[in-house]
Amino acid sequence: MPRPRTPAVATPVDEKVIGERLRELRKRQGMSQAELAAELGVNQTAVSDYETGAARIHAAMLAALARVLRVSADEILGLARARTVRGTDRAPDRRFLRRLERLHQLSRRDQQAILGTIDAFLTKVS
Repeated sequence: MPRPRTPAVATPVDEKVIGERLRELRKRQGMSQAELAAELGVNQTAVSDYETGAARIHAAMLAALARVLRVSADEILGLARARTVRGTDRAPDRRFLRRLERLHQLSRRDQQAILGTIDAFLTKVS
C-alpha cells in the first residue's frame, strides 16, 4: 500500500491563527484597529475581519500590512518567527509615544515628579 505523501512545505495555519498573529503584531506597534485601517486605506471593520479570520488577506493587503507593521509577510503568515529583539528594526510603541507627548505638556515640576517615580521603579526592578 503506498504511503500518503507529506507536503514538502508546511502550509500556513488557517485565517483565524493568521488573524491572531496580525492582532498581536498590531498591538505590539501600539496601534488601534482604526489607526491601522487608516494607514491601509480601508475601514476598521476590514481590519477586524482580518484579525478574526472572517476575511482572507489577499497578497496586496499582506504586503501593505507587512509595510505598515514593519514586519515581513512571512512573520504575519507564521513562516518566520516574529522578531523580538529590541533594536532599530522595531518601531516605537505609539501608545508609549503618546504618553511621552502628554508628559511633555505638563509643567516642569510635574514632569520631574513623574520622572522621579519612573526612576525609582526602574531601580527597583533592575
